[in-house]
Amino acid sequence: MKVIVCGAGQVGFNIAKHLAGQNNDVTVIDTSRSLIRKLSESLDVQALVGNASDPDMLDKAGASDADLLIAVTLSDEVNMVACQVGHSLFSVPTKVARIRNQAYLKSSWRDLFSRDNMPIDVIISPELEVATALRRRLEVPGAFNMVPFVDGKVRMIGLTLEDDCPVVDTPLRQLTELFPNLHTIVAAVYRGGRLFVPRSDDQLQVGDTIYIAVEAGTTERAMAVFGHEEKRASRIVIVGGGNIGYFLAKHLEESSKATNIKIIELNTSRANWLAERLKHVVVINGDALDREILSEANISEADTLVSVADDDEVNILSSLLAKQQGCKRAITLMNNPIYGSLVGSIGIDVALDPRETTVSSILRHIRRGRIRDLYSLFEGQAEIIEAEILEGSDVAGKTIGELRLHGDVKFCMIVREDETILPQAETLLLSDDRVVILAMSGAVKKIENLFSARADIF
Repeated sequence: MKVIVCGAGQVGFNIAKHLAGQNNDVTVIDTSRSLIRKLSESLDVQALVGNASDPDMLDKAGASDADLLIAVTLSDEVNMVACQVGHSLFSVPTKVARIRNQAYLKSSWRDLFSRDNMPIDVIISPELEVATALRRRLEVPGAFNMVPFVDGKVRMIGLTLEDDCPVVDTPLRQLTELFPNLHTIVAAVYRGGRLFVPRSDDQLQVGDTIYIAVEAGTTERAMAVFGHEEKRASRIVIVGGGNIGYFLAKHLEESSKATNIKIIELNTSRANWLAERLKHVVVINGDALDREILSEANISEADTLVSVADDDEVNILSSLLAKQQGCKRAITLMNNPIYGSLVGSIGIDVALDPRETTVSSILRHIRRGRIRDLYSLFEGQAEIIEAEILEGSDVAGKTIGELRLHGDVKFCMIVREDETILPQAETLLLSDDRVVILAMSGAVKKIENLFSARADIF
């Protein structure tokens, strides 16, 4: 597949890294010479300095025979024009644009991106994606991540094993014997800087970061088995009233699951704007690094602080201050990946990398085969994939064991009509089954091919 990526920032870099690592022909365009130099030194891609919406630059990048154009520059307008030029002059089949400004996305302007006007096939709104990811983390206390699949019937949950985990040092094959009604499978383990798919005789260790697949209705029981019985947060303080903070507060306000919500916003006019639109949220105008402001928010009694200001240092420091004053849990937005390695050692419970959510939302729309959904893990080391089995695919009518996908692939859950099935080697795969799989990056192409009908065209 030939792909043009417009923008070499963090999201563009990671998209290019994913696609180039899976043997796609990738070209990246950006106006920044330093970003292009860094990218060309790090990845096996063609890197061009220039304006991504310039027809001559897109022509130089090979737009006339490109399969896909992904526009993720810092400018919404450049992204939109790049897609328009890609369509009008080069007939690029699929165009993806990142658009931050919510004014463009109002329902009253829904015709703006129609095929007759500005033909963009997929629109990614990073702030909405991040707010949704935060909401999911709040739904499962004790988890650092939760991603739903198959219309919410299956959940992939990321958690860290602590000293009180009852199943450490226990071979995974014994979990079914110990907990016969536990509809859960351990899909991946991150230990000592290495991510791997565990075998049945592997044992979990304290400090492991793991992803488990669970039937949604058994989430609480599964979390308890792995040592997490935290209560759902009802008193939440949000730091930062930008789009992310506003979207999250609006959802919490409407869901009524959180009974006490406060939001701290430094900018006075923005705080007034929030107060006008959030009827059941207390808006505090002030600095989240000011202890008096945190006291006004009653941070010592809060269940969770969610820090989503547009400054990583503010997010980190406000989280630490909140924990110091008695807040039980801190969820922190970190744009700079350098800070990610500090999370556990400095006391932050959950760090959210917005690149992960944005990259996953883009990849979801560009995978071949009958891939319905996916989520990228640990900077692209693995992907959780939801696939639908087509009648003409290579997997239909075979057992999982017959596929011989050892080591790098884990079948996590199968949904057949309304039944959720825990996969075994002898499980027969049928057409119309929805299958949730964890695949290490090197195996993703194989999964795409297996779940493609023989006549399937991207």
